[in-house]
This record gives sequence, structure tokens and C-alpha cells, in this order.
Amino acid sequence: MRNTELINKIDTGDLAAGGILLPEQSKKFFKMTFEATPFSKLHRKEQRAAKTGEIDKIAIGGRLLRKKIEDTDDNYRAGVTHGKVEYSTVAVRLPWEITEETLRENIEGEAYEDLVMGMMTTQLGIDLEDLHWNGDSSLVADPFLSVNDGWLKKMSDGATHVVDCTADTKFNKSTFFKILSELPNKFRSDKLRWMMSPNRALNWVEYLTGRSTGAGDAALNGGGILGAAPLGIPICPIPSFGDSTIVLGDPQNFVAVWTYNIRIRKTTEGREAVMQDKRFYVVHLDDDPVIQELDACVLANNLTATTLTD
Repeated sequence: MRNTELINKIDTGDLAAGGILLPEQSKKFFKMTFEATPFSKLHRKEQRAAKTGEIDKIAIGGRLLRKKIEDTDDNYRAGVTHGKVEYSTVAVRLPWEITEETLRENIEGEAYEDLVMGMMTTQLGIDLEDLHWNGDSSLVADPFLSVNDGWLKKMSDGATHVVDCTADTKFNKSTFFKILSELPNKFRSDKLRWMMSPNRALNWVEYLTGRSTGAGDAALNGGGILGAAPLGIPICPIPSFGDSTIVLGDPQNFVAVWTYNIRIRKTTEGREAVMQDKRFYVVHLDDDPVIQELDACVLANNLTATTLTD
């Protein structure tokens, strides 16, 4: 079901009163908003009924095997560790309006409303990813970033694995070795991704093209950013990142929590709609970005070097 079809359901009465999406519709809508951003297709999404609560974590240790002794039970049992990550969603909204004159006279005709709806839901996904990464509630003067604390703020405040690159004068393979070495061995797997700005990723591709190797040729002949994999770890570009930041981690460690109560409202009635000859729309939802395991990711900041030689 497309986002525009979900909107149209409001008028046909297939949605709950007031345009509240049913749980399954809410899940589909939330996932569809992220189709425009590469990272948001990869990170974990959790739907909850309560606005605040906990997400369960389950883990086991290592070296659990023991020698078997025939006809003997030594009462050894491998243990399972249970933990919890707290979340507290924040209510956000995306409102817009369209005049009836615009609907009558635009070049798209009757399809204009659906076109705008599609653009708004795409932007909703882009904005949510931006807020998930860059939100900082201390920036009270910024009406967007101050909505909630994002993953970068939580990583910085947690200070588990933060690499300060202020003193680095070059951007090359040593940069990535430095960041990867900060990640505990137990979290290194083929699920890891480098998260960085498209411009910083392009710096790496440019660095490769300056080397007389097969990797340099591949970068020039179509590998590009999405084909780049420093130290064998693929790059996932984050458009909202500044060039001074790189994050290393498993995208599934980054969780977007939202509630069932996603509301999509549209009205052509009321005093303002009549007097201003307009249609009013708004999407309401509750959202919170959390990190399941702070120890499983690395934040590298203050990376200003642009010299690309070894």
C-alpha cells in the first residue's frame, strides 16, 4: 500500500476515527518513509504501544564449551544475560496546506494532491533520519535539532568509543585503521558499515584513484562511493553528516522506536478551510532513536584533514 493510498483511506472510513493508522498500516507507513535514504533501509525499527518503555537485550558470553565426562553432570550451565534499553518517544508533526485554487489550476491536475503527499512523506523520512543522527535537545534555538537527542549525541555523551581526529593531518587508510582498532573484537563482523558524509566518502574514492593499484582502477571505472569498502567494510553515505564525522557500527545496533499512534489527518472543513479556501494536512507520530549497545560502535569526530596521501 502506497503512502497516498493510506491517506485516501481517511476519507473512505477504512482508517480509525481521526485518521489513526491501524498497527499494520502504521508499520508500513513508517517503513515507507525511509525508502529515500540508504541507511534508514538498514537500521532497526521497533514499534511499541507505549510512548515510554524498554527494549529487551539478550546476550551470551564466550568460551562456553566444557569437556564432557561420561555419566557425570557437573551442574555447569551456560548463562544468558538479559538487559534493557530505555526509550522515551517525543511527539512530532509535519503540517502543510494546499489552496483549492492551486488544486484547480496546477499542471498536475487531480494528481497534485497525491504528488505533494508523496513529496511530504519522502521528506518526513529524510528529516527523521537527520534527527535520528543529529538531534541535540540542548540546541534550544534550533526548532528542528532540539526535538530530541540523536545517535551522535548519545554516542558522544556515552563516551564509550570516541576517537578524536583533531591532530590528524592526512585522510588515508591509517584513519580507518585507527577507528577500527577502537572497536572491541567481539563486535567485528561482516555486518559493520562505515557511516560518513557523501563528501567524505568521495575523499576516500579520490584517495584510491591516486594509487597505482586495482582498487584505484575500480574506483575510476564505476565502483564509486557505494562500491568502496575501506578495510573490507562497506560505506553507507549519510547525507546529513558533516565531513568531520565518521561512525563505525552495525546498522541494526541503531534503533528507531515509534508508537502505533501515527495519525494522518486531512480536513476541508472548519472556519479556516472555508474562509481561506484551503485543505489542511498533518502527520503526527511519536519517535525516539536509541542505541542498543554503545560498546558496539565507534564515533570519530573532528576529522578535518583533506590531504589524501599516505
